[in-house]
Amino acid sequence: MEPIIECVPNFSEGQNPEVIKQITDVIETVAGVRLLNVDPGKATNRTVVTFVGSPEAVVDAAFLAIKKAGELIDMRHHKGEHPRMGATDVCPLIPIAGISMEETAAWAQRLAERVGGELQIPVYLYEAAQSDKRRSNLSVIRAGEYEGFFKKIQLPEWKPDYGPAVFDARRGGTVIGARDFLVAYNVNLNTTSTRRANSIAFDVREAGRVLREGDPITGKIVTDAQGKPVHVPGSLKAVKAIGWYIEEYGIAQISINLTNLRVTPVHVAFDEVCKKAADRGIRVTGSELVGLIPLQAMLDAGKYFLEKQQRSAGVSKKELIRIAILSMGLDELGPFVPEERIIEYKLRTSSTNALATNALAAGALVKMTLSDFADETASESPAPGGGSIAAYSGVLGASLATMVANLSAHKKGWDDRWKVFSDWAEKGQDYKDELIRLVDADTQAFNAIMAAFGLPKSNESEKALRHQVIQQATRTAIEVPFRVMEVAFASLDVIKAMAVDGNPNSISDAGVGALCARAAVLGAFMNVRINAGGYDDKKFVGEIIAKGKDMEERTIHAEAEILRIVQEKIG
Repeated sequence: MEPIIECVPNFSEGQNPEVIKQITDVIETVAGVRLLNVDPGKATNRTVVTFVGSPEAVVDAAFLAIKKAGELIDMRHHKGEHPRMGATDVCPLIPIAGISMEETAAWAQRLAERVGGELQIPVYLYEAAQSDKRRSNLSVIRAGEYEGFFKKIQLPEWKPDYGPAVFDARRGGTVIGARDFLVAYNVNLNTTSTRRANSIAFDVREAGRVLREGDPITGKIVTDAQGKPVHVPGSLKAVKAIGWYIEEYGIAQISINLTNLRVTPVHVAFDEVCKKAADRGIRVTGSELVGLIPLQAMLDAGKYFLEKQQRSAGVSKKELIRIAILSMGLDELGPFVPEERIIEYKLRTSSTNALATNALAAGALVKMTLSDFADETASESPAPGGGSIAAYSGVLGASLATMVANLSAHKKGWDDRWKVFSDWAEKGQDYKDELIRLVDADTQAFNAIMAAFGLPKSNESEKALRHQVIQQATRTAIEVPFRVMEVAFASLDVIKAMAVDGNPNSISDAGVGALCARAAVLGAFMNVRINAGGYDDKKFVGEIIAKGKDMEERTIHAEAEILRIVQEKIG
């Protein structure tokens, strides 16, 4: 996999769209970079920009953006609610795919050296790019903010990692580093009090608060034997938080950075803030995401809130995302559009015209309407063919089983069994999603074979290469329908469980699901066999055909058993 990194620079301008556009325009001039999101905040007077690409391209784009920001933003006149120390306040690089954190840190150091040397901006390294852990924390580096750095930069212990040890009054200083994916997230409160918002932030953030005697705000600070302040940790790990008042919205917020979603997911942070706010007589009214969020974080949140309601979590990704948005009030201050805020959706190919004009090559069968899919199948084109149709038969079988599981989870009087059916529904959703992917994968495999046969063969070298490519494509064309067999066969477990224990009013749906799964397995096996005829590795062919025959027999037996149960219950 080609290495991909993400860059999320924060610029100290959130009110002038012309300035913001000039900065993002220079980012988009770099080939190999894709701008994903621009998120300006008027009250914070700060814009968070997100872009991805190859490491070298991202570093080039980041350098140009930092340079342009320094030309356009005058920190001597900057005011905003968010802590800041420079025109480009912070510029993290984040490994996304095909690259380690250590390698990403090296690219961050390369960027920092270039910014410090060529632009003469004081640069501090942070997180994974900083070897001195005493100054690797962003909040520690930024302490004192822009106004305090005129004196701070002159201290030996705060000499910049790169660039001059003279604070630039116009451009300020910049922090560059490498870190894990961070979610910037604000929780809205029904108060205008910054003090009360801060109290809640101190309750939840990992750093907690300084221990004081008597009044937690005005009381005397408690110190240890060495005279250092004693801290009371907050309730959440891997969480940074402060409280502030946002004039734009007329409310106070808890501004949160979630630095490790595996430790504290967004839904846990939201619920904990709700709890701590309620303890102080304050209500959470909603929340907002700053920048992008991983898909899994939204899916996990949707499942979490459904399970709290004792509802089945075995619903579609779209529904899980909708539940997450509703539960956390992510659309309270503005629309939350998943295609714009979820990183995986932003990375998807978005050219609908290309998909419409070249549907088969682009792998867009599952984006078609049912009528268009049927028309495409019935046309004189050889694809989609039996393999894709077999996969879609499996999709329908798994979907029916999932439907029965969800209906059973919500059946009146079965409240004590909702979790069992929810688990079955989640399995069914997984099988359905995998089979949907295989609908297009089978047609793509067929197209790859056709393309391979079209390669030139005018000499021995070309013939050898053509044969090699044909063999590679043929193996894929065997493996894809075999995977359809495996997934459709596995879905029979869900279908049978629904026939045995599911909502009796939906027993016929389980029966139809079994018929669909059987068609998927047997149909896909026909494709395995016909494609195997053109593959040279006879050992591989023999093994996969033997496995296929065994799976075919077990499928026929399982379908007969399910239909027997269904027929007996129908009467």
